[in-house]
Amino acid sequence: MKFMKLGSKPDSFQTEGNNIRYVATELATDIVFNVGDVKFYLHKFPLLSKSARLQKLVAATNDDNSDEMPIQDIPGGPAAFEICAKFCYGMTVTLNAYNVVAARCAAEYLEMYETVEKGNLIYKIEVFLNTSIFRSWKDSIIVLQTTRSLLPWSEELKVVSHCLDSIATKASIDTSKVEWSYTYNRRKLPSENGNDPHWNGMRKPQSVPKDWWVEDLCELHIDLYKRVISTIKTKERVSADVIGEALNAYALQRLPGFGKGMIQNGDVTKYRSLVETIMWLLPTEKGSVPCGFLLKLLRAAIMLECGETERTELMRKIGQQLEEATAADLLIRAPSGDTTVYDVDTVQSLVEEFLAYEQNAYSDLSLENEFQKIRSPRMTSDASKVKVAKDPNLPLAKFVNLAEIVSIFPRQSHDGLYRAIDMYLKEHPGISKSERKRICRLMDCRKLSVEACMHAVQNERLPLRVVVQVLFFEQIRATASAAGNSTPDLPGSIRSLLPGGSHGSSRSTTTNTEEDWDSIPTADDIQALKGEIATLRLAGGNSDKNGNDGCKIDAEKVTAGKMKGILMSKIFSKLRSSKDKYGEISSSDTSESPSPGSTTAEETKSTPSRSRRHSVS
Repeated sequence: MKFMKLGSKPDSFQTEGNNIRYVATELATDIVFNVGDVKFYLHKFPLLSKSARLQKLVAATNDDNSDEMPIQDIPGGPAAFEICAKFCYGMTVTLNAYNVVAARCAAEYLEMYETVEKGNLIYKIEVFLNTSIFRSWKDSIIVLQTTRSLLPWSEELKVVSHCLDSIATKASIDTSKVEWSYTYNRRKLPSENGNDPHWNGMRKPQSVPKDWWVEDLCELHIDLYKRVISTIKTKERVSADVIGEALNAYALQRLPGFGKGMIQNGDVTKYRSLVETIMWLLPTEKGSVPCGFLLKLLRAAIMLECGETERTELMRKIGQQLEEATAADLLIRAPSGDTTVYDVDTVQSLVEEFLAYEQNAYSDLSLENEFQKIRSPRMTSDASKVKVAKDPNLPLAKFVNLAEIVSIFPRQSHDGLYRAIDMYLKEHPGISKSERKRICRLMDCRKLSVEACMHAVQNERLPLRVVVQVLFFEQIRATASAAGNSTPDLPGSIRSLLPGGSHGSSRSTTTNTEEDWDSIPTADDIQALKGEIATLRLAGGNSDKNGNDGCKIDAEKVTAGKMKGILMSKIFSKLRSSKDKYGEISSSDTSESPSPGSTTAEETKSTPSRSRRHSVS
């Protein structure tokens, strides 16, 4: 820290009690200054010789025959007045970054100009500031911090503007020219630590990281921090990603719990102002700030009830780079008092912002190709889908709306969507048949992995139409793989059994009733369907082996007929029964459904309760 000593005489100021200061000399004092709650017993001559204001005050008090003069509004208070008084007496006084601004403002108040006496206090302080303080990185930050309690004097004397320019200039300088100390506790890159492997075993001189200044500025109050970052941005020498890193570091240090996506109890007004300021300072360049940080900022803005305008703008920024977010980032807790655990409405708004942005940005390109290119698999984390789906208070409409928006993005696999649907059905067993059908229509059975199919065909929560679709498409996929055809057409006899296509259309192409297709299959139904599919597989394999296409067609017709027989017998059974089969679902609702990827071959073997087959001739 830089400092400057003024005067050469020993300090003879004495203290009596808590509020009396006097000069211990043989000459009796002849004037008293009341500064705040402190009385200073001093001598007129040394003070009047350097202060034009005191000259005027003494002249005014002589007319009143009073030897006490009140000075209540001097900036810096008694401490700053004492520095000025000691300078007048020629006593030793030390100026540093912590007291120099107060002394400068007090000297201005006392009018200690060069016109009063050459080499006066204002001149000496200005020299110290310009030759030492403003040339020092950390002293400039300390001085700037002290100016806040001395407004508006520090602003009018341009101390604040000089500090801002000094700090911003140093932060914008080429890192190779940084020769002063700075605080840096974060992890550096290998090249910054001198361990770059490209140097063939030779240690490279340690370089300065481009964000070297970030941590030191975290000590500033938010008002001053805002002005510093704004000044740095106006110089246009610091990249937007470094500005974003600075804002992230400031939020982590100034907002307790921010790193964990929450805000601890404290001064809500203070924290709200801080969050709104950070949002205002965010760079406009897309991708300059990590999406995870923006989502944490959004959580804080929701918790602290920040302004609607600021929150809307922040959501717009998040929507522009939502592909970077992880699913865990999107698990935003619902406000207290809400019936749901997670704020699904906010997430839905973010996805809508993302869609709108991409449609505008890539209107001349194939939307599907662009989404496929930019989509990040992290957004489809199964664990996070399950967390949302397991929310027992999540309304069906919100779940479906969010799933419909997310399903717009092209994806090779629908395993994650299947598991989310399965979890929602498990947590909401009381929903109607039409609601189950609506949910399952979001899933494309053709995009389920083998493991997901193995799980789905044994899942008694799914409507029968979905189980049939899974079985058929799995068989067709196997047949196509064996034949070397990646996109086989369904045989007419098999197509007639599908309830309206792969994506769960609302109308069946057969004479079967909607109620039958939307009903819940029993274990026997599932086992019988699996058996007939196996027959089709065996028949198809034999026909391929013998090269007899006629046998293959006959086998398909026979199997299709058996399928129809199973389904029609189920319809007649349902017509004779007055029971609602929803009340009979119990076997898998009481346990956690395994993830599609966790199903093994052993688990797909028929259990004793499912080992019976229907023999339909």
